Amino acid sequence: MPMSAQPAYKRILVKLSGEALMGEMDYGISPDVMSRLAQEIKEVIDLGVQVAVVVGGGNIFRGEGLARAGMDRVTGDQMGMLATVINALAIQDAVERIGLSARVQSAIRINEVCEDYIRRRAVRHLEHGRVVVFAAGTGNPFFTTDSAAALRAIEVNVDLLLKATKVDGVYTADPHKDPTARRYDVLTYDEALDRRLGVMDQTALVLCRDHKINLRVYDMFRAGALMRIVTGDTSIGTLVKV
Repeated sequence: MPMSAQPAYKRILVKLSGEALMGEMDYGISPDVMSRLAQEIKEVIDLGVQVAVVVGGGNIFRGEGLARAGMDRVTGDQMGMLATVINALAIQDAVERIGLSARVQSAIRINEVCEDYIRRRAVRHLEHGRVVVFAAGTGNPFFTTDSAAALRAIEVNVDLLLKATKVDGVYTADPHKDPTARRYDVLTYDEALDRRLGVMDQTALVLCRDHKINLRVYDMFRAGALMRIVTGDTSIGTLVKV
């Protein structure tokens, strides 16, 4: 489908992994990645698209990993939620530095630094052109930020959920390990679930499937990819649909 001068979607939610924010670093937040991400968000905001973001915390802390090493899982997940708040504040700062308005909404109360998640307030922010960054996952242990992204996408009624990764879509196998791996252009949720392709966790996939939220997986390091997706280019990444 050729790209259009008009956006194909009114409201999108971008799911960012914490690891993606590291760029080429081994830990933390890459200023270069943050600047480029903010600029790409600005380009689609300027087109009239409403943008929400859910961010993970794996660049700072991953509770599940330490739970396997003996830490209490609930404590580990709560620490992971706090890591996502740090990342969300960094995204807010990056987009505000280039002239956008942004709000961080947290699923756990941390009022000194951000708002509580309130669905109606989040929708109002989006309608006013503000970037809304959802932090702290669902606010509950044992649920991933993928599940949080699916949940928030349903709650604020987005037209498309985007998962920004380091690979350009969903493959039959890990393309970094298997040179014969083939990229899917389109998948159904049932196919992704049955084949256990690792698109998102099972809970997130089922939520999206049951509520008919389309998902596109794409390479966030491909320049201009976000703009091409929102203007209707279907050649970018992999579409997962009902």
